[in-house]
Amino acid sequence: MEELGIPELNSKQIEELCSIAEKTAREYVLSKVPSRRIEALNISVETEGTKPVTLTIEVDVSLSPLMKNSDVQKLVDETVKEAYASAEEYLRKLKCRSQK
Repeated sequence: MEELGIPELNSKQIEELCSIAEKTAREYVLSKVPSRRIEALNISVETEGTKPVTLTIEVDVSLSPLMKNSDVQKLVDETVKEAYASAEEYLRKLKCRSQK
């Protein structure tokens, strides 16, 4: 993720950042695949540091055999991209608030 020039994050902001990224990832997967066709969905969001903050998002999806024509890797890649985008949006909002 690029350097956004945000202030040092406190523990509540880090928790919210992780929560937003995880929620976005889960909602994205469920918007693309019916929940009954998902055998397992594991989403891991971790941060390291507070300034700069390093965000790591991992998504592991196992689909039902009925979804054999689905490109799971593409789904995972798109999900991670969406989660990073939502995290970046949250961080940009924090930056705007800190400059006021």
